[in-house]
Amino acid sequence: MGFGLNPGRRFRLNLSSLGFFRNLRPTNRQFAVIGLGRFGRAVCATLNGLGYEVLGIDTDGRRVTQALTDEIASHAIQLDSTQPVALKEAGIPDFDTVIVAIGNYVEESVITTLNVKELGVTYVVAKASSEIHGKLLNRVGADHVVFPEHEMGCTLARSLTRPGILDRFELDPDNSIVELRVPQAFDQKTIVELDLRNTYGVTLLALSQSDSMEKFEINPSPVTRLRYGSIMVVIGNNKGLDRLPLYNQKPE
Repeated sequence: MGFGLNPGRRFRLNLSSLGFFRNLRPTNRQFAVIGLGRFGRAVCATLNGLGYEVLGIDTDGRRVTQALTDEIASHAIQLDSTQPVALKEAGIPDFDTVIVAIGNYVEESVITTLNVKELGVTYVVAKASSEIHGKLLNRVGADHVVFPEHEMGCTLARSLTRPGILDRFELDPDNSIVELRVPQAFDQKTIVELDLRNTYGVTLLALSQSDSMEKFEINPSPVTRLRYGSIMVVIGNNKGLDRLPLYNQKPE
């Protein structure tokens, strides 16, 4: 999944979702999601919304029916994913990417991941509920393990300690893309006056035209004045990002 920074386009980026979806190879057009709880439904809905063909799978017939009713997947079937024969009959070996979204039942999650890999699926993403769970998933062949609850906890902690930060996507351990509210210290100052790159080591990617965050100006003009409370999206070194003034902090 990619996003183009083209001037004038409508821009609303859910940064938190990129941490998961960047690991799904964009050349694939078909995905299978096993487990239709909150996480699995969110993955199905997002992939389906992006135009991919998605097969949803769950042992609970009600979840399968709901997925079809809500149209979050192209197809949805009820089966026991701990049974290799059932997965094979469902055509799982034909999928290049399978997401095992079973997080609360460790045994079922690990067996399903093992089954999917042994059926020859090239790329398997598995949800883990704990560090030990994650290690087990890696042992049985998961290509990528995600910890949604841990990531949400980190996001919450950052939001509490850094008021004004709305979303954050870590590119690597040292660099991130951050969506935040313009602090009071930047109010009515132009981009060129702030000199963000030299002062903080960050680059401004986009600036909202209103508080609603519905429309952004991409690569705004250097003479654009920032307005307190509006939204800015910046990219840069984490140390520099952490030095940005707080949203509710009075300017010196």
